[in-house]
Amino acid sequence: MKQPRHETRIYLLTLASGAPAVGLALVLLWTGEFATATASLLSGLILLLWLTLAHAVRERVVRPLQTAANLLSALREEDFSLRARSPRRDDALGELMHEANTLSRTLRDQRLGAQEASALVRTVINELDAAVFTFDEHGRVQFANPAAERLLARTPEQVLGRGVSELGLGDLFTGAPIRTHSVNFPGGSGKYGIRRSAFRQNGRPHQMLVLTDLSRALRDEEREAWQRIVRVIGHEMNNSLAPIKSIAGTMITMVAKSPRPEDWEADLQSGLGIIATRAGSLSRFMEAYSRLARLPAPKREPVRVADWIQHVAGLETRLKVETLPGPEVTLRADGDQLDQLLINLVRNACDAALESNPNGGVLIRWDCLGEFVELSVQDDGPGLASSANLFVPFFTTKPGGSGIGLALSRQIADAHGGSLTLENRTDRSGCVARLRLPIG
Repeated sequence: MKQPRHETRIYLLTLASGAPAVGLALVLLWTGEFATATASLLSGLILLLWLTLAHAVRERVVRPLQTAANLLSALREEDFSLRARSPRRDDALGELMHEANTLSRTLRDQRLGAQEASALVRTVINELDAAVFTFDEHGRVQFANPAAERLLARTPEQVLGRGVSELGLGDLFTGAPIRTHSVNFPGGSGKYGIRRSAFRQNGRPHQMLVLTDLSRALRDEEREAWQRIVRVIGHEMNNSLAPIKSIAGTMITMVAKSPRPEDWEADLQSGLGIIATRAGSLSRFMEAYSRLARLPAPKREPVRVADWIQHVAGLETRLKVETLPGPEVTLRADGDQLDQLLINLVRNACDAALESNPNGGVLIRWDCLGEFVELSVQDDGPGLASSANLFVPFFTTKPGGSGIGLALSRQIADAHGGSLTLENRTDRSGCVARLRLPIG
């Protein structure tokens, strides 16, 4: 049986609640000493008042519910401009309308915040040089930023809604999600960094594809490296060639004079000696540069850390190098290159310690940190005035220094998958060099 509507039930219940009183009043009217006309008139008034009040009660109950339904419907349609009138807060109906209005304002503020955040994210993505695509569960493009459109040399209408294979992106969805890959598109080609990730939108799986042009960054790094090399080589060659040119010109002038000065032979020998010295310095510089540029790949073999450290520490004769015992660990590394690396660190530490205190000391310790072994070389020297140019090739603050020791040491550490850093000690004056190498 079909249930009656809610407003009908309210109306019937209101009638039922007043029916006993109405029935009693009618009985008293028609059984009392009233004229028929009077009884009929009063009966009509009672029935009319009864039905009118029942209808009013129905409206008072149903109307607020209809208002609440309209407000909720507007919220469902994301129309947050509709408000319910709630003149009072001290009754249930007023509290309901107030909470509905508060919910509407909260949802409006949240939607505005979400729209502003979405606009900010979209603006940032549109300004990126990286190409960004998003795809739905069927592999169709849902979003592509301007960089992506330029890469494909297509308009937005020619990209949105198209499949992966239609755009020639199929190869990018195979293999590791993070990798580098050589691509060739109408709007660009070269080596690109590829990143794929999954996310959900409206409960459905989506994918994001980001393509970053690495060629430009690599070219910029290569150009900067060449500029640094040219500056260093040009500076060193000018330092040697300028005095050679000046002295050679002086010698030519001196030899061309007639008669020659009495001490011309001594001046000639002195000039030739200076030329030989500067030429030798230039030769040593080029030899050091070649050595730095031609570091061979490591020939890995088992290297016991304790034996390696004790061996290098024993090579220093100017002062005693103290070593603290550490865990037994064996590396797979190039022993000769590690010797060269640690010799450079110990020699620098001893130079710094002797500069500050003839009785200064150097301490070597090591420990295991996860999959790495960390070795530290501490000295009691004056510390580092600046760490900006420590690993710049041919930069040195020591008289007669070549400036390649630390650069070569870091290159060896990098070749072994490790790292090398220098910093001032925090417990006292001095410097600590930290070498981290992978175990195994």
